[in-house]
Amino acid sequence: MELPFAEAWKIKMVEPLKKSTREQREKWLEEAKQNIFMLKSDYVYIDLLTDSGTGAMSDRQWAAMMMGDESYGGARSFYNFKDTVTGITGFPYVIPTHQGRAAENVLFSAIVKEGMVVPGNAHFDTTKGHIEFRKATAIDVTIPEAKDTQLEIPFKGNVSLELLEKVLKENPGKVPVMILTVTNNTVGGQPVSMKNIRETCELCHKYGVPVNIDSARFIENAYFIKTREEGYADKTIAEICSEMFSYADCMTMSAKKDGLVNMGGFIATRKEDWYEAAKAFAIPFEGFLTYGGMNGRDMDALAVGLRENLEFDMVETRVKQVEYLAKKLDEYGIPYQRPAGGHAIFVDADKILTNVPKEEFPAQTLTCELYLESGVRACEIGYVLADRDPVTRENRFGGLDFVRLCIPRRVYTNNHMDVIAAALKNVYDRRETITRGLEITWEAELMRHFTCQFRRLK
Repeated sequence: MELPFAEAWKIKMVEPLKKSTREQREKWLEEAKQNIFMLKSDYVYIDLLTDSGTGAMSDRQWAAMMMGDESYGGARSFYNFKDTVTGITGFPYVIPTHQGRAAENVLFSAIVKEGMVVPGNAHFDTTKGHIEFRKATAIDVTIPEAKDTQLEIPFKGNVSLELLEKVLKENPGKVPVMILTVTNNTVGGQPVSMKNIRETCELCHKYGVPVNIDSARFIENAYFIKTREEGYADKTIAEICSEMFSYADCMTMSAKKDGLVNMGGFIATRKEDWYEAAKAFAIPFEGFLTYGGMNGRDMDALAVGLRENLEFDMVETRVKQVEYLAKKLDEYGIPYQRPAGGHAIFVDADKILTNVPKEEFPAQTLTCELYLESGVRACEIGYVLADRDPVTRENRFGGLDFVRLCIPRRVYTNNHMDVIAAALKNVYDRRETITRGLEITWEAELMRHFTCQFRRLK
């Protein structure tokens, strides 16, 4: 008989998890103003808030940390890290930062100005926040099919070339960059095909617009290209990554995802002018050019993590665990963005809490209900995260309203996936009884979902 699928690693160290009672969770959530970001981690049983910096490092990474060179300038660790990035991407100019949003801050400070327009396939909240903070406009050019959560197509994160060309035509001289996010987190961790990457870059270059790849999960995207796109089955993950970046001009990365580290990020580019401009912001914002907010030991761990994650078995283990959770939700009839993404399941709150109006934030409400049910902490990727329109100050209700079940790398077993699915089923089974949601009582002007405060409506 065929052997079942098993993880590509074994467990060497464990950390105890703490259970709690519903009464305790009700008290803690009330103290957190119904915002799961504000919960203490000790109050969480299974933490699916994010996969950013929450993964488990390998023995090879821990060993590399012992070799870290902490020199302020010209550290050996930087050159090890830089050579690894350049070897994977082909980009010769590399600036380390302490995380992905720091990379965006440095790069956008150099190239994005007031009144500009930045198209992208569903900018994530920090990306959009950095654009709008500079009084520029972020325009979503994702394919319309991404909004149909039950439609199954292999590359749902793709750019609509028609929408993109419309933006480029209507804004001559006002588009400093196009942001191509792989995988597309906001629409459900959905991949972008190699064909779409190539055609997007060709179209932008036709109009003289550079392309920056938001690369937090570029290795997962390469996995989907290998397993779903014709002509790539026999290529290695490394070969696919090399081709992806060959079409673009620059990348920003939160290395806390596919880099398999707890902190770190970087900018890498082939554009020397962007590199020189970014250097002027990197030093005051992040630190000297050969550490940029990272310790030497962290750069060494990142170099190992990037190489390690290029191993097919490693990334397949990660994607298969997400698929496992998806199959459990299928058994229970729970709707989510289909097909399953590479790093998370995006539960469609609009299709579950049908009695909760959009003005009362169904996904944030469902996130709270899941925590109260089980101690599982998920994350709202929906109407709260969408923020308000910077001009009208109206809530943006035009997108998708998801609860993201984000799976940390190499942390939980499939038994934990069973618990998550059962907890969500319990909430799903009583969904008709949930008729009221939440009201915002305080919010920040930008990127509000991190610190937003709510009141439960009755």
